[in-house]
Amino acid sequence: MQRKINSLRLEVLIVTLAELLIVGGFLTLYLLNVWDIKTNLPVEVIGYVTAGIIILDCFFIWRILFTIYRLRQKSDIKTSDVVGGDIQEAYVFGKLGFVVVDPTGTVLWISDLFTQRSLNIINDNIYTVCPKLRDFIEKDVGDSIVVKLQGYDYNVKFLRTAGLFIFKDVSEYETLSKYATDQATCIGIISIDNYNDITSSNADFNDAINNVKSIIVEYSKNHGLLLRTIRNDTYFAICNHESLIGIINDGFSILDRVREATSKVDTKPTLSIGFAYDFPDVNKLNDMASNALEIAMSRGGDQAVVSKYGSELEFFGGRSEAVEKRSKVKVRVFANSLISLIRRSSNIIIMGHLEMDMDALGSCLGVKAICDYCEKPAQIVYDPKLTERKTKSALLSSFTREELAKLVVSPKDAPDKIKPQSLVVVCDVSRPKMTMCKRLLDITDKVVVIDHHRRAEDFIEHPVLQEIEPSASSACELVTELIKYNSENQAIPLQEKYATIMLSGIFLDTSFYKSKTVGLRTFDASMILKEYGADNGKADDFLKEEYEEYSLTNKIVETMKTPYYGVVYCMADESEILEISSLAKAANACMALKGVNCAFVFGRTSEDEIRMSCRSDGSVNVQILAEKMNGGGHFTAAGAGFKDTNMKKVETLLLDVLANSLSDARNEKTKKEGN
Repeated sequence: MQRKINSLRLEVLIVTLAELLIVGGFLTLYLLNVWDIKTNLPVEVIGYVTAGIIILDCFFIWRILFTIYRLRQKSDIKTSDVVGGDIQEAYVFGKLGFVVVDPTGTVLWISDLFTQRSLNIINDNIYTVCPKLRDFIEKDVGDSIVVKLQGYDYNVKFLRTAGLFIFKDVSEYETLSKYATDQATCIGIISIDNYNDITSSNADFNDAINNVKSIIVEYSKNHGLLLRTIRNDTYFAICNHESLIGIINDGFSILDRVREATSKVDTKPTLSIGFAYDFPDVNKLNDMASNALEIAMSRGGDQAVVSKYGSELEFFGGRSEAVEKRSKVKVRVFANSLISLIRRSSNIIIMGHLEMDMDALGSCLGVKAICDYCEKPAQIVYDPKLTERKTKSALLSSFTREELAKLVVSPKDAPDKIKPQSLVVVCDVSRPKMTMCKRLLDITDKVVVIDHHRRAEDFIEHPVLQEIEPSASSACELVTELIKYNSENQAIPLQEKYATIMLSGIFLDTSFYKSKTVGLRTFDASMILKEYGADNGKADDFLKEEYEEYSLTNKIVETMKTPYYGVVYCMADESEILEISSLAKAANACMALKGVNCAFVFGRTSEDEIRMSCRSDGSVNVQILAEKMNGGGHFTAAGAGFKDTNMKKVETLLLDVLANSLSDARNEKTKKEGN
């Protein structure tokens, strides 16, 4: 059919050109009066000739139209004419449809299924009618794809050589599949943070808890949750997938409602929520929900964590700072467990994070003091190349070469120290890829984690003990409490130089007590270290800058840009290789400026890596923003790393994250004050 139409088009073109040439030639001869044509050719003759040409043109047009009509009749055949009546009935029963197209996508023929459904698309372009079918041409989509056409769902296969699209109606299947997905079981656990601390106080706080519980019940009814109380502070929830998606789209607004309802209470109750879905075994879903809840609580509470099987965790909330949930009783229990575990171990390997800073070193030294008290051999994993310059300087100036040889072990030699009864203690970090020697975690199952950063999705698997406390200002603060508050008959000794480095670690992570994570426990820990002989002047000297570093910090700060009110970022020169500590100092320098709520400083730390340091005054949760860039950290201090990229791309990524997530990261209290 298409060839015949192309032939007709060519014929019309030739006739039209011929007539134009004849008319043009005649007019030229007539106007120039060649051969005295005006005299020899009367007007009446010209009229007769013109009329004859018009009649011939009409006849020609009629013939063309008749030919097209005949072609259309020939092409307008039924499926039964092509495949036979019996097979046609089978295709109709099986809801199969066929579309034949030419190489350009123009529809040449459709089967009866589409005719019955009033889908007359002959001579239309199939890719205009259903743009998704372009995936067969432009993408590698496999054997078939599912498309939606005029309210029907079709599974489509394309036979390219034949120019044939095969449509199978799967509307009923898709409806059942959607129904099964929507009705799939989802399990959640809702816990009230600080419940015991609040209910043990006066009646006003008990009223606040009752208010929170009524909000939970009301929210559950509105969103189709079935609640069951499993403890005074914990609810078990069951719902279908459709209800959970509604809650996710709602952004777990129950967190905000609870926060607003208890805003006038001194000790504010918040919620930690864990949900799991997309797995057929309810026991597995329960384990996933419990793990999600544990992560939410270890990140400081006031947030929800949703776990989809085989996918990354989703985080909601986390706009308020972690409430201090530690008690001396809890510290004593953990300290006793740690001491007991150390005594049952043959030796202990202690390690911090990559680019070890004073807080990581100080907390490792504190754990080393506990091991010495238990008379168990212990060493700290140390690599000068993976340690910040100031930390390395403090270590070398505080210990002799002989002392260092006994105190530290290299990441290369550390795995050889692991025995069946060995214990690994990880300080100031809980992400495996950020530890000084990740291989240690792979070859031992006895691991203890002590960290003050909010827990990330990638966490050290199955530690025998863990103390993740985001409300603490530093890891040194946590370890100091373990040394002081335990059930041992005699005090655990702590060398003065250990105490000094630990105090320097607190100075570093609190920006000399200016951070909002500083609490009474921070000053208490500092006082304990002073009792052990910590030299605060020397601790301060460990952190002092040299002139070159001071100049570099100012140079970085001079690049400051303000994309949003109270939010600034600085970027170092692309050609300079910096230490991570320099970025942190520049970020702290930005935070010292009036009106700055959070700061982001990034620069190249090696030929193939760019690092970012994030700081906040507590009005913005920079951990949420850092996690959007595959980083993590604390509410007021976080970081991120970027491999094989350039500064411009990192800047673009940061601006995109700020545009999409800054509102979610703002502290709820700050939002209200802004309004």
